[in-house]
Amino acid sequence: MRKIPKCMSTQHPDNVKTPFFTESAELAGDDEIQEAYYSFSELGCTEQMWDFEGKEVDNFVVKKLYTKYQSYFSNNRLGEELFLTLRVPNPSVEKTEGKILLETLESIPRSYDAAKAIFDDCPPPVQEVILPMTGSARDLDRIYCYYRDFVAGKQVKPVRPYDIKIRDWIGEFKPEKVNVIPLFEDMDRMFKAHYILMEYIIDKNVEYQRVFLARSDPALNYGLVSAVMLNKIALMNLHRLSEDMDTEIYPIVGVGSAPFRGNLTPSTTDRVLKEYPSNHTFTVQSAFKYDNPSDEVRKAIKTIEGHTMGEPHQIDLQKTVGIIEKYTSGYQKQIMGLTKVINKVSKQVPRRRKRKLHIGLFGYSRQLNGERLPRAITFTASLYSLGVPPEILGLDALTLEELEYLKDYYVNLEEDLKDALKFYNMDSPYVPLSLKRRVKELALDVEIDEVHKTQTDHIVESLVKNNDENIHDYVLMAANRRQFLG
Repeated sequence: MRKIPKCMSTQHPDNVKTPFFTESAELAGDDEIQEAYYSFSELGCTEQMWDFEGKEVDNFVVKKLYTKYQSYFSNNRLGEELFLTLRVPNPSVEKTEGKILLETLESIPRSYDAAKAIFDDCPPPVQEVILPMTGSARDLDRIYCYYRDFVAGKQVKPVRPYDIKIRDWIGEFKPEKVNVIPLFEDMDRMFKAHYILMEYIIDKNVEYQRVFLARSDPALNYGLVSAVMLNKIALMNLHRLSEDMDTEIYPIVGVGSAPFRGNLTPSTTDRVLKEYPSNHTFTVQSAFKYDNPSDEVRKAIKTIEGHTMGEPHQIDLQKTVGIIEKYTSGYQKQIMGLTKVINKVSKQVPRRRKRKLHIGLFGYSRQLNGERLPRAITFTASLYSLGVPPEILGLDALTLEELEYLKDYYVNLEEDLKDALKFYNMDSPYVPLSLKRRVKELALDVEIDEVHKTQTDHIVESLVKNNDENIHDYVLMAANRRQFLG
């Protein structure tokens, strides 16, 4: 069986600092080619996500990598020791992006041709695709079958009646099939992830199956506590499915650097591995790579690559689901009260990738006063800029006893809250009074970052005076202080 990577470098734009290899604050095009090479060769990641969803992207990535860095890849082949995994649009949700899915699938055999032209003995460099917002086994199967039958499968058809086959005309198509990795992002699908996966793989002779669990969008939609517990429930169910079907299942958890989005930084790596013991692959996003010293980044990635999957936490489903529902309701009510100011500040959050803007899951399900919330990174950055760490929202919906119960499963709950509360501004008018009381009741030993507080004071004052002139600068300064954008 092929090697399954444990550390996936992604293009999530949560970084404050601009990487050394680009002069532009917004990465695009050849910058991302160099980024992939840097992640492999310098940082030690064994997988790079190549994101076709929501942004303009270079689909000649394999050809450019192999041509520009031929010496390195002669000893480190894609598809063998290193992996390039494509994240494709989901036409069931993003109708206008549907043709991009087909174009992306057609590029996979072309990538093999480009690799073979340089290295005659190479495996197919692209073997897997990630489907975001997976809603059903049917969504996955359509991509699997389309590639098998209409991309690689057309090679056995004649060019015209009684003529040569397409492969005899333009060459063979490899790989003959691709593995489809579901990405589950909403509560309902995360609860049902094991059922959807079982339905998808039951009629396939698969050696293994990977499955991606979102961490950021569930946090945006349902709050920190719900996001963590949804991941843990899904991991528990997937582990049982693996045992029941006697099929190796390798989960991926998409963690970012902000505590709200996963709290994976070079200094917290061991904690995150402990939080998700049965997870196989962890994402390292842009803030992890570019807002920390490179030697610390390499050391942390080596730790991730060296970890071993263990047993998942066994969760009392009935009690935990009740807490999730109660907490989510309180969290969403508080978000609804902050929607206008979040959207106002979000316009001042700097962009880090040249990507098309598209709404998050919260926006699909709710429209507040005619406005929709930004994506998770910008959403997180906006709340931190207001002195309101999103990690604390909704905590007042639970009793102290319920929070104590959660610590048995969410093992880093207290540490994550401490990390977030360093950037809490108790004077911010955007913190609900009930939440201020709950923060006091928690009595966590936290030293507030006074520099960050001063910066958020300036942002709040500008908003109160309806003066946007300097907000962008203070948003950026506060992000530098945190070492992540959002």
